[in-house]
Amino acid sequence: MGDSSVTGTIAADSSDVLPALPLGVWRPTKETLHRYIQIVGKVALAKGIRRNHWWHMTYRVNARGWTTLPLGSATDGPVFTCAFDFFDHVLRISNDRGSQEEIPLADQSVAGFYAETMRGLRDLGIEVELPFPTPYDLPDHGRPFAEDEEHHHYDPAAAQRAFRVTSQVGRILEDFSASYSGKISPVQLFWHTFDLAVQRFSDRKIEMPESVDPVTREAYSREEISAGFWFGDDKVPEPTFYSYTAPEPEGLTELPLQPPEARWVPSGSAHAAYYSYDAARRSADPVGATLDFLHSAYASGSRLAGWDAPALACPGGITDPVLGSLWKGWPE
Repeated sequence: MGDSSVTGTIAADSSDVLPALPLGVWRPTKETLHRYIQIVGKVALAKGIRRNHWWHMTYRVNARGWTTLPLGSATDGPVFTCAFDFFDHVLRISNDRGSQEEIPLADQSVAGFYAETMRGLRDLGIEVELPFPTPYDLPDHGRPFAEDEEHHHYDPAAAQRAFRVTSQVGRILEDFSASYSGKISPVQLFWHTFDLAVQRFSDRKIEMPESVDPVTREAYSREEISAGFWFGDDKVPEPTFYSYTAPEPEGLTELPLQPPEARWVPSGSAHAAYYSYDAARRSADPVGATLDFLHSAYASGSRLAGWDAPALACPGGITDPVLGSLWKGWPE
């Protein structure tokens, strides 16, 4: 494996399938970047065309960073995207009229980034007002972005390393996703919790008490099995792969997980399966070990929840059983 520090350039550890990213080393940058992506995420929430389970406001991983979906509508233009570029270290706002603005990620506070982002949007003819211009579910949730001078640390090497991690993990999650033919989300970066995830759904509707908040109601309106990765936090101070089934079927935590280092842990009122990112890095086959974990957690949840897993299987991304049995690749 490569050097566990994050002080060098990304090229120095490009041979690492899963690059090291200890939470403590890059945490100041993470805290600043988390608020940056929340600002732009709230723009996507305001200007995106609403999709089930909030899929319109999440980020997709591309070759240079994290980007929103196209935002705006046919009658409320211009259409635009907001993309974090971790090679040029800018937020690039581009519209469908050929114009763009670049907002630097380094050498400014969250307050400065917020002001520059809103200015850039206005200069591109994009009118947007955030109903709640404050962090969501973070310790400083009551402080407006425009007043946050506390978070101002941005280490370009650390941010680029974090992007590289999501790029590699995103490929693993795409590989995992390819084996399922039912309703499934994109592989997407959620800005409120700062995790990269994919959700498999059944068609079973979930009844929830009226007291449940609107965000949760929409996110969990259908039975789902989620799989993902996050960088770590105060409760789990290391990067971690995870999976959970919602609602949680009885007996889930009694079923084994793979690899042996994976474990069930309490999570809110239920449980989640955890597999340490660093344990995957140390394994002889980091990709294979991670896929073993994701598939074992799905197998446990789908079995106890009564899903028809064989009917939903999609080996190699092929849904047709005849084609699947004959598939040898495209002819030359």
